[in-house]
Amino acid sequence: MKCPYCQHNETKVLDSRESLSNTSIRRRRECLKCSKRFTTYERIETSNIIVVKKDGRREAYDRNKLKKGIIIACQKRQISAETIDSIIDKIEQEIIAGKSEVTSKKLGELVMKYLKKVDKVAYIRFASVYREFTDITSFEEELRKLIRK
Repeated sequence: MKCPYCQHNETKVLDSRESLSNTSIRRRRECLKCSKRFTTYERIETSNIIVVKKDGRREAYDRNKLKKGIIIACQKRQISAETIDSIIDKIEQEIIAGKSEVTSKKLGELVMKYLKKVDKVAYIRFASVYREFTDITSFEEELRKLIRK
């Protein structure tokens, strides 16, 4: 593993832990040259998953793109980075358990399913973009559904 500070190729692992969802391993490392410490994550490669868009286009699944969308929905909310990573891990587990292709609709529904359990405001924010709310009535309808449950 290359040190991100001095680019030296030799490091030692100080600590290894599995993530809460058992989908990645967190390793705390120390550079043998500069002695700085850094963290790496080892996870199952998901690059063979294809996302089918609404218009029929296909593109490779990108964890960072999904994470960016969730982070935007969670801005200024009390949601930790670990919680966001856990949501993404759960989504990836569901996708990997299925086929090698997933529709963007299914991906959006999975995000909303997990955000709804964590934070209702983040859920509404994500839903407003995902479901393309065009007016206040759309918001009201979604809020009524949340209040009824």
